[in-house]
Amino acid sequence: MKNIIAFCIAAAIFSLSLPAMAGSSSKKDIALQLYSLRGDIKKDYDSTIKKVGEMGYTSIEAAGYKDGKFYGRTPEEFKKDIEENGMKVLSSHTHRLLSAAELKSGTFSDETMRWWDQCIAAHKAAGMKYLAFPWMKKPENLRDLKTYCNYLNEIGRRCKEAGIEFCYHNHSFEFDKIENKLMYDFMLENTDPKYVGFEMDVYWVVMGKQSPVEYFEKYPGRFKLLHIKDRKELGESGMVGFDAIFKHIGKAGAKYIVVEVERYSFEPEVSVKKSIEYLQNAPFVKPSYSE
Repeated sequence: MKNIIAFCIAAAIFSLSLPAMAGSSSKKDIALQLYSLRGDIKKDYDSTIKKVGEMGYTSIEAAGYKDGKFYGRTPEEFKKDIEENGMKVLSSHTHRLLSAAELKSGTFSDETMRWWDQCIAAHKAAGMKYLAFPWMKKPENLRDLKTYCNYLNEIGRRCKEAGIEFCYHNHSFEFDKIENKLMYDFMLENTDPKYVGFEMDVYWVVMGKQSPVEYFEKYPGRFKLLHIKDRKELGESGMVGFDAIFKHIGKAGAKYIVVEVERYSFEPEVSVKKSIEYLQNAPFVKPSYSE
C-alpha cells in the first residue's frame, strides 16, 4: 500500500512538472554581441563560445573581424565553431573610417573599396546575414556627414549584391545636432533604404534623450536589428522601457534582437547570463521576430 501511495505521489509530481519542463527546453531567438565577453574571448576563445551556447543564446554577432578572419579564425572555421556549439552566425561589427583626404574630396579611394570587397566576401563565407558599421567620428559639418551617408550607401549596395544586409549602429552622439540638424535623422533621410538599414542600440537612444518607439513610428521598417542593452545587465537601471520597445518592434522592422553588455555588476559571464534570463522570463518578448 505504501508503495502504491508513493508511486501515485511521484506520478502526480512528474505530471505537474511537465509544463515547466517543456517551457525550460524551449528557446527564444536571442543573439549575443561577443564584445560583451571581449576579455574572456581573448583569454579562452573555445571555452567562451561554448559557454555562450550553453547559456541559451541562439546566434552571435561578432566584433573580432581583422584581415579576412574572425578572432583569428578563417570565416569557415568561425562558422563551424559557432554551429558546433548550437548557434548560428547572424551578424558582425566592422568598419573602416574615411580618411581626411576622402572627406575633403567627397570620394572613396580604390584601396578603401577593395578593403570592403574583401571584408564583404569574408562575411559571406562566414554565413553572415548582416554586416553593421559600428561607429564613426562625429562629423564637423553636414557636408562631411553627407559624404558618410554616400559611403554607407555604396557599402550597402555592395553588401546587397553579395546577399548581405548592411546596417549602421548608433551611439548617443548621433542625437546631437550638426548645423541645427539632428545627426541621426539626417542619416536616416540621406541613406537609401534599399541598401542601408539601422541597428538601433536602444540604450544609447535613451542616453541621447530620445525615444526608440518614436523613431520606430517616424521611420517604420528602417531598424533591421535591435541592440537590447542597458547601463549594465538588462533591466538593471530601470531607464530603458523594454516592454514598450518590444510592443512596437513590428513597426521598427526588426527581425532579430542582439544583447550587448558593456559594463557589469558581476563577472562578465554572470552579467551576460543574467541578461538572457531577463529576456527569457519577460512575457513581452516573443520567441522569434524573424517570421
